[in-house]
Amino acid sequence: MEAESKAVPQAVPKAVPRRPWAWIPTLYFGQGIPYFTAMTLALVMYKNTGFSNADIAFYTSWLYLPWVIKPLWAPVVDMFGTKRRWVVALQGAIAVAFALVAFTTHLPAFFQVSLAVLWLMAFSSATHDIAADGFYMLALPQKQQAAFVGVRSTFYRLANITGQGVLVALSGLLIRQTGDAHVAWAVIFALLAAVFAILAVYHFFLLPHAAGDGPVRSSGGGAKEFFATFVSFFRKEGILTILGFLLLFRLGESQLLKMVVPFLLDPAEKGGLGLDNTEVGVVYGTVGVIALTLGGLLGGLLISRFGLKRCLWPMALIIHAPDLVFVYLSTALPDNIVIIAVAMAIEQFGYGLGFTSYMMFMIMVADGEHKTAHYAICTGFMALGMMVPQMASGYLQQWLGYQHFFIWVCLATIPAFIMTALIKVDPAFGRE
Repeated sequence: MEAESKAVPQAVPKAVPRRPWAWIPTLYFGQGIPYFTAMTLALVMYKNTGFSNADIAFYTSWLYLPWVIKPLWAPVVDMFGTKRRWVVALQGAIAVAFALVAFTTHLPAFFQVSLAVLWLMAFSSATHDIAADGFYMLALPQKQQAAFVGVRSTFYRLANITGQGVLVALSGLLIRQTGDAHVAWAVIFALLAAVFAILAVYHFFLLPHAAGDGPVRSSGGGAKEFFATFVSFFRKEGILTILGFLLLFRLGESQLLKMVVPFLLDPAEKGGLGLDNTEVGVVYGTVGVIALTLGGLLGGLLISRFGLKRCLWPMALIIHAPDLVFVYLSTALPDNIVIIAVAMAIEQFGYGLGFTSYMMFMIMVADGEHKTAHYAICTGFMALGMMVPQMASGYLQQWLGYQHFFIWVCLATIPAFIMTALIKVDPAFGRE
């Protein structure tokens, strides 16, 4: 007997949207902003409002959790509604969450309530990632998908610059004008709420209606296939080494990333550089992100030319060696903004270049029958490898001080080199 309902094929729409430029830039800009809000803006806000590094690091690290467990509910997006509706609804939910954060800034329980709202925002954002990427594949034929992948990446990076650069710098100006960090951050999150309300309305009208964008159901086989996908991932050859690499390659870098903003903002008597929000937005959120992007572009070119295997060890060195920059900064405590900006550029360029090898390794691991689902599982382990070490980073920094903490970060890169030596890579993988 035939199934009552079958999976809807991912057909190319009959009327392919003539103007993908009208929605791809805004879709991926909207995908990036909530992520960088959770990862950076929340850090700066809580630092400005007087919370300790230990509390900031531990509690904001929980905002990673939705991205860790994202693969577990990804099938739900396929099973109910359309990707288009998910995108619009989730952008509306993110707008509401940002507005609620703005209203919490003067509450007595501001820290607890705002964190709860930000976690809901992060959950909505992680789900939005699933829907947006799925919609992109449905709304464009494969040739256009390839053509616009660079546009996706560019506008996601612009969201990075906006979140870590422009909005952080703007918060500094507002703090100077109002004299109250709580008011400044209420304005920032109200602005974000307005942007996402506009995005939701814009996409309601401008996103194309793609053929094949509907519920994907099966008669009783969905759950079985779902679990089979996970089982096949954990049956991959060398899976323990693969998981070790995914979890440990950024052990040092993950802790460093969580403490960069507090280090830049803390005064010299606490071992920091004493920058204000505007300066942090420029040197870290703008100069640093541009260097990160350039490093990523170069990394992609090198791997396409020489292959992942030949690039793996050089990139493992390149991503970790620049961590020594922070040992220098925490020792010398320079007050020259140009020196600090150059140091941020060096570290972020190395991070962007070296991280390309990690991304390509995940693509290699995911290659096969269930490549989309397996890649999502890899990204979940990647996020877990960031979340857990970051939870302890604030306590370690307060115990060791910035200088010794950054020395510890450099030592914590050793497991990455051990795992790099253990993994197996096809010499031809990644080459054009």
